[in-house]
This record gives sequence, C-alpha cells and structure tokens, in this order.
Amino acid sequence: MTRRPLAAILVAATATLVLAACSAGGSGDSGGSASGSADGYVTEGKFTVGTGEPAYYPWVIDDAPESGEGFEPAVAYAVAAQLGFDADDVVWVRTTFDQAIAPGAKDFDINLQQFSITPERAENVDFSSPYYETTQVVITVEGSPAASATSIADLKDLLVGAQVGTTSFDAIESEIAPTAGAQVFNTNDDAKLALQSGTVDAIVVDLPTAFYLTGAELDGGKIIGQLPSTAGGDEFGLVLAKGSPLTAKVTAAVDALREDGTLDELATTWLGGDAAPLLD
Repeated sequence: MTRRPLAAILVAATATLVLAACSAGGSGDSGGSASGSADGYVTEGKFTVGTGEPAYYPWVIDDAPESGEGFEPAVAYAVAAQLGFDADDVVWVRTTFDQAIAPGAKDFDINLQQFSITPERAENVDFSSPYYETTQVVITVEGSPAASATSIADLKDLLVGAQVGTTSFDAIESEIAPTAGAQVFNTNDDAKLALQSGTVDAIVVDLPTAFYLTGAELDGGKIIGQLPSTAGGDEFGLVLAKGSPLTAKVTAAVDALREDGTLDELATTWLGGDAAPLLD
C-alpha cells in the first residue's frame, strides 16, 4: 500500500466513479441504527452483507449479488456458510464506498467492496483477516505487439513498463525479466500515456487498477493476464462496525476458507479465466 501511491489513487478514482454513479437513495447509511440481535448480528437469524450501488464486474456479476455470482458474493456466501447461515438467510444492502468505512453504526454485518486494509481505515471500522491479496497484471491496447501475447515468454522481447518503486515494477523484473529491462515511469499515469502512444508495448499494474484502466480509460484496453503470485499486494478485508462482536468469528471464517483453499478457488473462478488469465 505504501509503495504504490498512484495505484492507490487510481483505486480511489474507481471508488469516486462508483460514488458518482450511486443514487442518493442508497439503502446504506453509516449513521443508521444497528439495533442488533443478542448474538451481535444486525438482524436476528440473518447475515446482512453490504456492497456497492452499483457493484461492478467481475467483483459482482450484473450488479446482482444475491445471485452469488462474482468473486465478492461468492466470498460472502462462503463466509455465511462458515457461520452457519443458509444462503436464504443472507440479506444484501447497499452502501457507498465511503459510507461503509465512515465512523458510526452500520446496517450491515459485513461489507465488501475491495476495501484495502489500512491503519487509517482501521481507526473507524474493523477488518476481517484478508480475503484477497491483489495480484500484478499485464495490460496492453489493441494493435500493440503485446496484444497477442499469451505467456510470459511472449513478453520477454517487448517493452514492458511500470511505476518506479512499486510492486508492479518489481514483478516485471522478477517474473518477466524483459530483454530491454523494465521501462520505468514516475507515475501510473505516465505509464498509461506511454502505452497509449506506443512508447511501450505493455504495462504492469495491480488487478483492480487493471480492470479500471482497461474498462474506463484505455481505448481498446486489454488484460493480457496475471503474473505469478508476488508478495506486497494490497490486502482486501471485510468491513465490520468498529468494535463489532462479530469481528473475531468472521475472521475465523475467512481464515478457514483460506486454509482449505476455498478463497483461492473462488479467485480463480471469478477473477481468473477470461477476465484475467494466469500467465505462465
């Protein structure tokens, strides 16, 4: 997180777009009452889960989290099952990104909208242990020599760049090791402009940034694929109200899903494949 300020800005920009797209009538309200049940849930016998309005692909498919399709609904239903809830007992509510992490009572038990776990946010809300760590992704544009690449070997003789001092830059050197060396840029914006102008053939960014750039900023933007796992990515956690009595048991549920391989399987299903295939 601290090594990738521009990536963080882009992720924040994504959140800003989400905020701009949100209607004023969203059901989430950080200041809303959380009456609570005896066992700590917002509603007795229900597991109330917050997401964005709208919620975007591939994190949520077709803005319909109740379908269970998409990485984050799949995680939410898996956590619910770990806590002993049936799928029919999962209730979805909508909040903006900022409402979810603002101080105050919550109308959800957990909320997931790709919230990076940071000390600043942890002053206002609780986080579960991480359910996902961002990977590094190679992206390009249509017409680039990299557009037909399907493997790391295909990238070695191309010009691949990233912002200096980032996990993305380290991943180029360690995972691709291009013949011409990693092309360095001061910011992700500089790298994006170099890709648009053809100065480089591809750039490496983290997964949320890759979805944002290829979906919203780059004409003909294309995800080539995810690089093999590299340490240092942002960690996403489930958000709970500060001091929630559920934090420990939700974290235990996430830990169990990580240990038995469920989280990796869900990430492969919903964030890999056609969306962002794993390169080898």
